[in-house]
Amino acid sequence: MPLALVSLIFTGAIFGFFYAWVCSTMWGLDAADPRVAIAAMQAMNASVRNAVFAPAFFGTPVVLAAAAWAAWRTARPASLAFATASAIYLGFGLILTMAVNVPMNEALAQVAVPTDRAAAAAIWDAYSPRWQTWNVVRTAASGLALLLAGWAVWRLGRAGRSPERG
Repeated sequence: MPLALVSLIFTGAIFGFFYAWVCSTMWGLDAADPRVAIAAMQAMNASVRNAVFAPAFFGTPVVLAAAAWAAWRTARPASLAFATASAIYLGFGLILTMAVNVPMNEALAQVAVPTDRAAAAAIWDAYSPRWQTWNVVRTAASGLALLLAGWAVWRLGRAGRSPERG
């Protein structure tokens, strides 16, 4: 598969992953009993570190940068869009996740789920709004990266150029 399309697929995959948390997962957990929400979030966070998730999470800035490099000599506007998408996702997707969401998840993983609903609600109320705020930021950044990658692919197609020839 051409490098430009691979970058689009990776960027779309990670955007979709973050977006699903915004519009369904966290709303569902917020509506659940906080004891259930804590246990479910702990389980989801433990399961996300896997070989299916890793390529999109860690590979997206790499394939975007590779597409930028490959397109540089023949399609500079597309190259710049790929490079910008890579930088945006790297800073506000991957690094933000590692700096904010992952430490929050690791702290939540250390919590023993309280049997008392009020105690669980206090834990969940301290966790969920902040986690969701930063998730919206990484979702928006990933969406912008996807838009830029899509524009770059469109630009390459319109110009009849392929970054693989670069």
